[in-house]
Amino acid sequence: MDEKVLAASAKYPITAGHVYKYGTAGFRMKADLLPSVSFRVGLLAGLRSRKLNGQAIGVMITASHNPAPDNGIKIVDPMGEMLEQEWEAYATKLVNCATDQELIDTYKALATQLKIDIDAPGRVIYGRDTRPSGHGLVVALADALDATGTEHTDYKILTTPQLHYLVRCVNTEGTPKSYGKVSEAGYYEKLSEAFVRALRGRKIQGQLVVDCANGVGGPKFSELVKVIPKDVTGFDVKIVNDDVLRPEVLNLDCGADFVKTRQRNPPNPKPVPGVRCCSFDGDADRLIYYWIDPDTGFFMLDGDRISSLCASFIGELVRSAGLADDLRIGVVQTAYANGASTKYIEKLLQLPVVFTPTGVKHLHHAACQYDIGVYFEANGHGTVVFSQEALRLFGAKEPQSPAQKDALETLAAIGDLINQTVGDAISDMLMVEVVLAHKGWTLKDWATTYTDLPNRLVRVEVANKDAFEATDAERRLAKPDGAQEAIDECVRKYTSARSFARASGTENACRVYAEAASRAEADELANKVAQIVKQFGS
Repeated sequence: MDEKVLAASAKYPITAGHVYKYGTAGFRMKADLLPSVSFRVGLLAGLRSRKLNGQAIGVMITASHNPAPDNGIKIVDPMGEMLEQEWEAYATKLVNCATDQELIDTYKALATQLKIDIDAPGRVIYGRDTRPSGHGLVVALADALDATGTEHTDYKILTTPQLHYLVRCVNTEGTPKSYGKVSEAGYYEKLSEAFVRALRGRKIQGQLVVDCANGVGGPKFSELVKVIPKDVTGFDVKIVNDDVLRPEVLNLDCGADFVKTRQRNPPNPKPVPGVRCCSFDGDADRLIYYWIDPDTGFFMLDGDRISSLCASFIGELVRSAGLADDLRIGVVQTAYANGASTKYIEKLLQLPVVFTPTGVKHLHHAACQYDIGVYFEANGHGTVVFSQEALRLFGAKEPQSPAQKDALETLAAIGDLINQTVGDAISDMLMVEVVLAHKGWTLKDWATTYTDLPNRLVRVEVANKDAFEATDAERRLAKPDGAQEAIDECVRKYTSARSFARASGTENACRVYAEAASRAEADELANKVAQIVKQFGS
């Protein structure tokens, strides 16, 4: 095997002087730096599979909402979740080996350290988004899998959530926990069937315009629409920004990231006032809703709004189903969640909210501590996770009335409709449409559930971002000494205010978030806290 790995690795020399780090999104950067990384990720994915007794491991090649010249590679664990944190360090170590010989030595040393039999069978499945660089990265990945005798399947072009779905399906096939058919068609079939069941005969009102960020979500969502019965559901969609033939337009002035960061609708196509709109990001794992109010203009419904909408609906169903005493429901947020959404969930919906550091893996882990865990980041990435016990109860509880039966069957359908492995823009969008249909709401009705506190996000360049250490789910600074006290002092002067600073994960800067009762106060507070950060960071 040594010779095979050495010969294959020689085709993918590592870029000298570049330090690679496996982060929340795996390895993500300019695509021309990635062939050697992809090869080495193939070695690690094979090791991971062997460590887990030959279960299938996923590899997704995408750079999500980044510009077209970028790409990225991330590893998916057997149940469709993110790679176990400890293994991120192993990935970083393996990818940074300076020579082919050091690579093979490190690979074997890792196998020895982790007690892995490198001759045991391993299995890896993989997919990629529509970026042209993806094809070459898949070739490098497959070369590593061939060199180590790892069985592999190329699912070609997929959305990120579809790959996560397939990984769980492969590993649960033929078991009581079977997640669905192991195919892209199986994904569409599962979602379409659950969507019809969850609507319970209700029809969706009005057209929905779906902006696909000129990414992989366009062709994949089009495939799903073909199998959703329009006559039964009333689901009328207009798909826009679905040009995947010109790579340079990917995420360009469109998509969920554009809408969230610019706080405006994509310039094309020109939006029609009053029409329901939503945007996916480039790999279809984030979702943002919005519409143009004829009187007041653009209004956005982000991840916080989707979270509170889902939590309110699921909470009502659990009570109607007579399961309120049997199931614990919780909502997970980060420090960036608007304070008004937290108050609405805790006070009005009377559901517990827990905070975690930023990053999907932290939110997902916290959500799994509940029977039903709802988590969304403000950027529109999130999902709902159900425990095996919750899913069992939806089917096993004897209904005492027609209303209870209806609630139980709706909950069972929602358990199938939501992609529990990871945030999935397509599945989350169908969920939102179901809730709006059940409540008979327009986007305006949804928007009036609470009023967001005005907020401002400011970037501050600092001499050394590592001097800023956060605590309390990144809502307070532990270091530098005195910085948090200065922020607290400042916050006290404003109404309904809070502010925090956290080091950026990718650049030598801190981000300051501030919210207060008025726009002027929020802006002023953000600038004052930015000055404090500048003073302590210089």
